[in-house]
Formats: sequence, C-alpha cells, structure tokens
Amino acid sequence: MITSPHNEKLKLVRRLRERRHREDEGLFVTEGEDLIDAAGAAGVEPRLLLTAAGSGLGGDQVEPELLASVSTLGSGTRALAVWEQRWAEAPLPPCIYLHGVGDPGNVGAIVRTAAALVGGTVVLGPGSADPFSPKASRASMGALFAQAVGRAEVGETPRPRAALVAHGGEGLDVLEGSATLCLGAEREGLPEEVLVQCEHRVTIPLRPGAVESLNVAAAAAVAAHRLSSPAREGARNA
Repeated sequence: MITSPHNEKLKLVRRLRERRHREDEGLFVTEGEDLIDAAGAAGVEPRLLLTAAGSGLGGDQVEPELLASVSTLGSGTRALAVWEQRWAEAPLPPCIYLHGVGDPGNVGAIVRTAAALVGGTVVLGPGSADPFSPKASRASMGALFAQAVGRAEVGETPRPRAALVAHGGEGLDVLEGSATLCLGAEREGLPEEVLVQCEHRVTIPLRPGAVESLNVAAAAAVAAHRLSSPAREGARNA
C-alpha cells in the first residue's frame, strides 16, 4: 500500500495537473469510477490505477487521505487513473473544429456531444483548451475515450466548412451538406482568417429579445444535431 506522499506514482499524478507535463509525457489523469467504467466500455485500459485502501476497487492501494491530497476533487475520491493520450492522425468528417475555445468545460461538453451525435473528429485549433485536462475529461463524462480528438489548423479540416456565427448567417439547413462545423470563443467568435476559409456562415435562430447568444457548448449541440445522420433522416421522413 502507498503510504508516502513522496511515492513516484503520486508525484506523476501531481505533475499531470499541468498541461505542459501532460503534453511532455503524453499522459493524463481522470478521477472517479464512472470515467474508469467508461474507458472500460471503450476497451481502453489505464496505464496506472490508484484506489483508496479498503475501497475494493483493485489497482494500487493508497491511504485515503493521501489519495485525496493529490485529487482536484478533494475528499471522497476513491479512484484516480492515468491514461495515454490518444490523438487522431487526421481530421475525419464530420468534424467539429474549435478555435480559441478556452474553457475546458466547454471543450469536454463538446466532445461528449460529438460522441453522442456525429462521431467523426473534434479538432482543437489554436487557443483551445486541453481536452485531456481534469475539467475537460470530467465534462466529457468519459466520451473522451470513445470520441476521436485531433489537433489541426482550420485549413487542414475537410470541406465544405460551415462557420457558426451569432448573427447574419444562413439557416441551419446548410449544415446538412457540411463536412466541418467551425466554432469560436463565446465573446470573440471566429476570427476573419477562419471565416474566409469557410464556404458558409450559419446562425442559430433565437427567440427575439430572449438572449444575445448561446453558450458555445449549447450551440455546438444544436448544430451537431443538424449535422447528425438521425437528424437528416428525420428531416427526410417529415
């Protein structure tokens, strides 16, 4: 049983809190049994499994207080696991391209949406949060283990591309023929250098006077539903 805070496995978990170490080592950490179960369902095995002594969860047993000390969730943590990062070699359609989406919770939620509705690849462009950060992996609810994620510039994603913009764009029907959906940061949106590489600009219609715009993760869910095969099939049968 691990009883020392200086244990090398615990040191690894602490290092992986920082993005630079995750990138250098190609590893990331998740917390909680639900994410371990989701990985197992996807056929992914952890590099390292640390569990609270007496939990009956297997892996390397750790004193509960010591396990809590390396957790970002605090007391009550029963399991932490270290995994290899898996990046897609090339963006495959349908793609959801994120440019400057810096909130890891939004990135994780979009990965979950993609897994549920479109598959393909979630592509992280410049300025986007790390999908393997603790907050993003939790927000993905384990979808990160089944959904392909990659890194690329917008020009490397498949055409035709549709940019989601807050105002003045075409209707959602345009998305049915698109290979890549592009989304930007909530305040700034997509920069012009991305917009000029998109064949279409699409706006989600909102109730007049209700709200100015949708959260980027919510907007991604609405647009991804239109991209998805079930949505297209439903439209044809309507």
